[in-house]
Amino acid sequence: MIPFLYNRLMRVGPWLLFVASLALAQVDIPFWHAMDGPAGREIQAFAREFNAAQSRYRVLPQYVGDYREAETRLVAALRTGGAPVLFQAELSFFPRLVGEGRALALDPYLNLERAFLEDLFEPAWAYGVVEGRRYGLPFNTSTPVLFYNLDAFRAKGLKPPKDWKEFERVALALTSRNARGFIFVTDPQAWLFEAMVTSRGGSLVKDGRPNFTAPEALEALRMLKRLQDRGALSARSMAESTFAQLDFVRTKGMMVMASIANWPAAENYSFAFTLGVAPVPREPGGKVPMGGAQLVVLRGATEAQVQGAIAFWRHLMEPENVVRWVQASYYVPVRKSALPLLEGFYRENPFRKVAFEQIAFAQERPRLPQFSTWASFLAEALEKALKGGLAPERALEEAQRKAEAVR
Repeated sequence: MIPFLYNRLMRVGPWLLFVASLALAQVDIPFWHAMDGPAGREIQAFAREFNAAQSRYRVLPQYVGDYREAETRLVAALRTGGAPVLFQAELSFFPRLVGEGRALALDPYLNLERAFLEDLFEPAWAYGVVEGRRYGLPFNTSTPVLFYNLDAFRAKGLKPPKDWKEFERVALALTSRNARGFIFVTDPQAWLFEAMVTSRGGSLVKDGRPNFTAPEALEALRMLKRLQDRGALSARSMAESTFAQLDFVRTKGMMVMASIANWPAAENYSFAFTLGVAPVPREPGGKVPMGGAQLVVLRGATEAQVQGAIAFWRHLMEPENVVRWVQASYYVPVRKSALPLLEGFYRENPFRKVAFEQIAFAQERPRLPQFSTWASFLAEALEKALKGGLAPERALEEAQRKAEAVR
């Protein structure tokens, strides 16, 4: 009996070991992201397709809240354990992960063809490099745009403003007893205010230090205060962003600046007017700051997990998948070869192309670990000036002092 069992196991055993080794060889890649709605569903679909196409890696996407919530959750996980392999790092948070040594330098793992690299749009690809090393991979890239009530513009014979002087005039012309010309959201990273500064040719950072009292920043905040004093501005915090959306949808505000990626969420509302989308007003030589996120592989990942994360990113970068992503999220395409495939999508509604066309004058956000903290002080200053009555000069000076004290 024993010899019989032994011989049987010897015949079957190697096959069982082979099957077991295949199961053990599959590498799990937890992926935390901040995309809900259609964009989140598309990420789930990308992961399912990638996992079904090969047996070596299994990407496990998980929605962990918006950017701020995802960052808070990641910071806690990095302290206590349980952090993912792949993380979608918002552009102002990305340098902090690099500066704290949490992000893995990917240069040794990337062997990208020259044709592929030349097919990527430079601003999105360049942002992932910090001090000569690549830590980020482009995924969702956006630019801020100006959403406006097209019917109200037509009724008053107005056109989308091309510069800030014209913008101020238009905002005042759209203001009535029942509506404000402009809704301004003081987001936690001051991205929309940054757009008002860079589009004037300024910068919030100079020589590696905060530059909040720059003439362009002061003029931007003074303009907002002038509009507020004349009843043409509704200032909302990010906590009040839903109210800002409702004010716009209900024609209590005629213009609002936001990321192009806010459009799919806006489509959940029933608009009583035709939605218009325009570029951010700019002065000659002005730029617009990129938004979005980079994909980061966190330190502690195994060699196989790093390779799997990069393989999944390459899957996301397939031109057909870039097209699907743009159609679901309205983010800007990061590959040139996707553009011909998007012609029909953009032709259906030319406003969809506005954000992409701004890539010609897009610039990276400051890649400094401290910038996220500095920007939070600036956001507080905007709140104090527009909702607390503090003079623009004093508000910006206070933010500058706080930022300079950060070490």
